[in-house]
Parts: sequence; C-alpha cells; structure tokens
Amino acid sequence: MTTIVSAPAALAERIAAVALVNGPFVLGDGHQLSSYFDEYLLAADPRLLTDTAHAMTALLPANAEVLAGVELGGIPLAVALSAATGLPLSFVRHQPKEYGSLRQFEGAEIQGRRVVLVDDVVRSGASLLLAARRLRIAGAKVTDTVCVLERALGGQVLLAEHRLALRPLLTEADLPDVKAGERA
Repeated sequence: MTTIVSAPAALAERIAAVALVNGPFVLGDGHQLSSYFDEYLLAADPRLLTDTAHAMTALLPANAEVLAGVELGGIPLAVALSAATGLPLSFVRHQPKEYGSLRQFEGAEIQGRRVVLVDDVVRSGASLLLAARRLRIAGAKVTDTVCVLERALGGQVLLAEHRLALRPLLTEADLPDVKAGERA
C-alpha cells in the first residue's frame, strides 16, 4: 500500500504560482490542456526547488540507498533531493551515451543497492517504468518512485502492476486554480 504524504498548502500554492502556466498546450500524445505544469520553472527557482526537495524527503523510504534522477525533468529535483538528504545520486539517461563513457547510468553505483527513482511529473508512468526496468537489469533494487506532481492518467496503477510504489508530493487536486477533472 502506498503512503500519501501531502505538501503543505502554502508550498502547493507557491509551486502552482511559479510552475502552473495557462495554455492551451498540446502534449506529445495529442491531448490538449488549458494549463500546464512547467517543472523547469520550478527547477529554475532555487528557493522553491530547495523547499520542494526538503518536502520530498518525507516521501523517501527508510531503506533508500541511492537516488536516481530520470533525464531530463527529474535531474534538477534529484540533485536537490540528494543535497537535502545526503543520499548519493545516479543519473538515468533515456539511451546510453553514444560516445565517451557509453553509459546509461552516471554517478553513484547502483548494482545491488536500493534505488529510488525521482521524476518531475508522472502521467501514464511509462517513462518511470522503463527507467525502473533498465535499472533492475543493471542490478539495482527498485521498488519506489517519487515525483513532484502526479497527474491522474494511470501512472499509479501501471507502476503498482510492476511492483513500484509511486509517492507524489502533489496531485492535481492539491494545485489551486485547477478545476476538478481538469489536467494540469
């Protein structure tokens, strides 16, 4: 069972004020939104990023040994979360680097360690599932994921089907100015 830890309302309001942008916006899957959560605006605000990372520490399981930031949106959050917790960090590329190290994972050693995936926004959960599969193949023990915002598009269910707990800091319902049923 997933434990839900909510961000304080004041933090949710600050995150929404900075990162919730009015649209319209078209997503990669063709869905159109009237507002969009821009995680890069959150990451570009050092105080908000630090406060968000500190709030996210409560989402981490006690047995976490390594954080893994998912390229690209999860990287700034994972760095801030690593700084807030002191946990080592690995960076997960979508594809192995085509030159130099040729690695898909950079940073801390993951093999045999309990790794928590860090991402910005979870929609369907497909990108986190793919990252978890790659980490598991590389020998990491991955059972937990954390994110700033969960959008109710099936991610929680998909991840649970693959033994991955999703722990969001916020859901769409936590964001001010998002109407019921409207996706941010």
